[in-house]
Amino acid sequence: MDRFETTRRVGILGIVGNIFLLIIKIIVGILSKSQSMIADAANSASDIFASAMTFIGNKIASEPSDEDHNFGHGKAEYIFSLLISISMIVLSLKILYDSLCSIIYKNEIRFSWWLIIVCIVTIVTKLVLYLYSKGALKKYNNILLESNMKDHRNDCIVTSFTTLSIILSLFGIYWVDGVVGIGISIWIFYTGAKIFIESYNVLMDKSIDSKVKDEIYKTIVEFKDIKEILGMHTIPTGYKYILVLTIGVDGKLDTFKSHDIADKLQKNIEERFDVIDKVIVHVDPLK
Repeated sequence: MDRFETTRRVGILGIVGNIFLLIIKIIVGILSKSQSMIADAANSASDIFASAMTFIGNKIASEPSDEDHNFGHGKAEYIFSLLISISMIVLSLKILYDSLCSIIYKNEIRFSWWLIIVCIVTIVTKLVLYLYSKGALKKYNNILLESNMKDHRNDCIVTSFTTLSIILSLFGIYWVDGVVGIGISIWIFYTGAKIFIESYNVLMDKSIDSKVKDEIYKTIVEFKDIKEILGMHTIPTGYKYILVLTIGVDGKLDTFKSHDIADKLQKNIEERFDVIDKVIVHVDPLK
């Protein structure tokens, strides 16, 4: 199973799982007047959108290069992950507002064992989705997989706190429900902001990680015929990069020899570094 097929399955499982959780959370949340459960339901709605964006973004990113898109459609992953992050940030602000209102107006929860059951079902469902997404992410570097994995992990933690607030309501401690809702909003905002920054950096052509760049530099130095590295630039095409190099060689070398050095360097780097999609080498003769 390839990278795009795995991501497609993660997206579909996320959609199905979150629709199921959304329905049961809305029903139980409204009946019990639990703000944290309603916040959890809103979070599930956001998760459906995120999973749908994962599915669509992955489908576009899997398209091969063509005349109009010479380096493929890989950046679609980051465009759609950017949309996911924005939806998460907007949702977090709405949850924050509702939770503050719950504390100010002292809304009380109607305790129900159904609340506990829904929380347990949510934790188990999200844990399964988290482990599946994590396994896929270990095989393939994909920001859409990473976004889904983090989202499922966060939901497990958030719902655990929701369960705590429901149990405390048995003892007449109702303010915890609103506080948990605020905690949920902050968590969602933080996660959304991180995904936004990562996606933004790629879309704005941020350079490759400095550690990888250092390793590439060491690889180039292994070629004794290369006298100087005159330029090294990287351009993200999605989760991979195009590497543009300018190297200096002895000006007395003939054209064939110079190009042979460039070809060997290109193949060497492309074979060593999975993150590099293509290497373009310019050769300058040195005096």
